[in-house]
Amino acid sequence: MMHDEIYMKKALELARIAAQQGEVPVGAVVVKKSTGEIVGRGFNRREYGRSPLTHAEIVAIDEASRKLGGWRLIDCELFVTLEPCPMCAGAMINSRIERVVFGAYDAKAGSCGSVVDLFSLPYNHKPELKGGVLESECAQILSDFFKALRAQKRAEV
Repeated sequence: MMHDEIYMKKALELARIAAQQGEVPVGAVVVKKSTGEIVGRGFNRREYGRSPLTHAEIVAIDEASRKLGGWRLIDCELFVTLEPCPMCAGAMINSRIERVVFGAYDAKAGSCGSVVDLFSLPYNHKPELKGGVLESECAQILSDFFKALRAQKRAEV
């Protein structure tokens, strides 16, 4: 199995935990490139925390920053199951993440190429970007979650 797929599978594990908790199933890991160590993990916690800020990527970036002792995540890459939104892409730029790898594209809010590509704008930092890693698996977990959610809402009516 290739490097990117190994870490995307870790992010998928976290997405499954989010789904089990009734959260939109998105998972993310931050990896220290030089060691291969996962230094940050996150999954969506918006419903639990009642906060629009607790996206998987933000949670993983925050954990990595605390573990590494600073806000600059030099020598780090982030793996996330869904293309980042504007807030998360901004956090990646600001934290100096070197590389971003995502699974499923997001035609509604994707800010790494689908709706807009924030990394192409003239900010002071431009992470390397790769999309579509284990795309079908990442898209399927989202599709299954929303299908079950719609069925639940129909049953409640």
